[in-house]
Amino acid sequence: MSPEISIKKVVHIIFQAREAKRSAEVRAFIEALNEDEQAHLTAIAWVGRGAFEAEDYADAVATAYAEATTPTADYLLGMPHLPENLEAGLEALGIDVTDAEEGFFER
Repeated sequence: MSPEISIKKVVHIIFQAREAKRSAEVRAFIEALNEDEQAHLTAIAWVGRGAFEAEDYADAVATAYAEATTPTADYLLGMPHLPENLEAGLEALGIDVTDAEEGFFER
């Protein structure tokens, strides 16, 4: 199972979350994602944090849907090391973010 969220969106969140002054922008961006994208974003973070193995990604997504009791933005922004977890999750899933990152380094 591959993530049902644009890798560019995940990279966008990683870059914005690294800048504390942009937390309101990150929150608004996550809140604007649809339910599927939010569940996949959460699952990517969990894989990166080590709560799930990459081969258990489908289980992570199912758990994200089942346990979505608080707003996803609140949950993820309360997670220590969110950008690092997302990066590690993408890497564990074998997703190359090179193309998605290009626009962010040019700023």
